[in-house]
Formats: sequence, structure tokens, C-alpha cells
Amino acid sequence: MQTFQFFAPCPRGLEALLAQEITQLGARDVKAGDGGVAFAGAPLMMYRVNLHSRLASRVLWKLAERPYRSEDDIYQLARSVEWPALFALENTIKVSVTAIKSPLRSTEFVGLKVKDAVCDAFRAKTGARPSVDTQAPDMRIHAFLTDRMAVIYLDTSGEPLFKRGYRRETGAAPLRENLAAGIVQLSGWKADEPLLDPMCGSGTILIEAAMLARKMAPGMQRDFAFQKFRDFAPAIWQKLKDEAQAGETHQPLQLFGRDIDRTALRHAESNMKAAGVADTIALEWGDYLDAAAPADHGVLLTNPPYGVRLEEQQHLMSLYPQWGDVLKQCFAGWRAYFFTGDMQLAKTIRLKASKRTPLFNGALDCRLFEFLMVRGGNRDK
Repeated sequence: MQTFQFFAPCPRGLEALLAQEITQLGARDVKAGDGGVAFAGAPLMMYRVNLHSRLASRVLWKLAERPYRSEDDIYQLARSVEWPALFALENTIKVSVTAIKSPLRSTEFVGLKVKDAVCDAFRAKTGARPSVDTQAPDMRIHAFLTDRMAVIYLDTSGEPLFKRGYRRETGAAPLRENLAAGIVQLSGWKADEPLLDPMCGSGTILIEAAMLARKMAPGMQRDFAFQKFRDFAPAIWQKLKDEAQAGETHQPLQLFGRDIDRTALRHAESNMKAAGVADTIALEWGDYLDAAAPADHGVLLTNPPYGVRLEEQQHLMSLYPQWGDVLKQCFAGWRAYFFTGDMQLAKTIRLKASKRTPLFNGALDCRLFEFLMVRGGNRDK
């Protein structure tokens, strides 16, 4: 079977975890880079990564790559692809361009040249051109430029992979599902350990933990762009989904969510039902400062609010020492993890962080702070 080249972007900081995940799924030539993972495989492997990856944002199919010096070079590169063999004229398209240190002045003009190449290929073959849809296209075409190389990709995923299909309700700043899944894995949490999110918001961390523990394929509830490819194999795809569903487990879990916002808890309950994991998670209303440990050991994992305005930041600064006091008084024997873009948390919580893992939430530089709650042993003096 023919082997193709793919690239799976992911939140920065999760590349090594994603490389392990894709290797375990059976891909070849797996190589982690800045912002994603390259791998090789047959279309079946592309199906499998789209269905099972908890960490990837997309799966991009590399169609052409060549050095370039001008926009015309990029046009010729895109024109070399047999687009009518990949998808139908009726499918709408959108072209996106990402450039790093490119000598070309306008990525918009590059995007127009790529679109022209795709349309010219269809016009030569069919006498007509596909329509452009910038909001909800059937086919997303990506051009990636470095200082000397241009790559043309076709997006096999469609909507980003972090859109699992279960998020019905969200709060003000929801954590993306693949980033939440990565944070759960970085914490080292195991399915037989209690897990508490004392500021759970719409429940994303707890849902991703439940799906991980129960081996639920994150792509089971959604559709993908590759289902509209000309060579899509429905029988193979259905077999993959059947195998994934048969591999799910139903072990009991100790997952606990808490939030002071009753609306957020209603959103969390709705999302957990949509994900099929509501039976695994116990939710309760309450302030984190009043939280009690549900067991004598476990993992506390949360993405606390981050103040944008000055008064919000000042309020949070006053809360951080109190959060540290709750950990010392109530959570001895636990591992605590705070994912935040506010570096002041580690300085003012009055605990010594045993680990600081750099991660990016979009463009926001963040840290996953680890605090090992040993009795009387980790006050930051």
C-alpha cells in the first residue's frame, strides 16, 4: 500500500507526547518538531490518527514541497498537484498561508496564487472551478513557507481535532480539549487515582480524563474532511470505528469537579452528558477555599481563572496565598497541578514548585506548575 507524508500540528509543548501517541498508533518515520509531529503511513493511518489522537490539532497531508523564490514558484508548486483526483468540483475550498522568515511580502497574495492554481487545475480538467467558502469549507488547503522552502498541504481533518463534538456549553475562556488532554497526561494521573478539579468550569479537564481512562476515541462523535475525499473507503472507516468502540472500558473512576459558578456547573453537566461520561464524575458547588480532599491521596489538576484587567489580577494575587494554605492544610499526600498564564502564581502561592512545564495556550506562554504536597516539606522559604 502506498505511503504518504503527514504533519500533525499540536499545542506547543505537547510535541513529545504527540510523537509517542502517533508511534503507538502504528505510524512510521515519526519525528517531533516545533509545533507538531511529522509521520508517514497509508490512508488507514491517517484515518486512525484523526479518530484516536487526543493531542493533535489537525492532520495535514503533504502533497508537494519545493524550494521557491517567488510567488510564481509557489503557483507552479500548487499547480503540480492533481487536485481533481483528490476531491470533487462541488467541494468548496479555502486556502490558508503560514510563513516563517519568508522573503515574500504578502501571504494574502501567496494565498491567491495557490487558489488560482487549484482552480486552474479544475478548469483544465472539468471546464469549471470550485467555489471558495471562507467560513465552512469542505476542503482546507494550507501553504507553509520558510525562508526558502514551500510546502502544500491538504487538511484531512476539517474542523480542528480539539472540537470533539461534546462541548455544548462553555464559559468565558474554555480550555481547548487537546490541551486539556495533554495536561492530564503530563500530570501522570492514572485511572485508579482520585482526580479533583476544584475550579472545573465547563468540565473539559475532567471529561478528557474520563475519556482517556475509558479508552474512548475522541473523534467518535464527529465528521472529518477525508470523508469527502475521492478515495475515501467507508467500509474501512466503519471498521475502525467499530474496533474503537469495542475497545472502550467501563471501569469505575474517582473524578470530582467543583466550581463556585453554578452556571459553569450546569455547562459542565451538559458537556459530560454529551461526552457520555456523566456517570464517572461527581460535581458539587463550592468555593475552592472550602474544598476538602475526597481521598487521602490523588491528583488535584486545575486551570484557574487568569485576570486580564488590572483589578482582576490584583484580586487573584490576593487569592494565591490562600490557595496554597488550602493545599497545605487539606491535601497532604496529593500531587497538585495548576495550569496558568500568570507566572505570579508560583511566586505568591507560597509553595515550592517541583516542576514547571512550559506550554502554550494559543500564543499565550503558560506553565503547568507541579506541587508535591508532602506534610510540612514544601513551603517555599
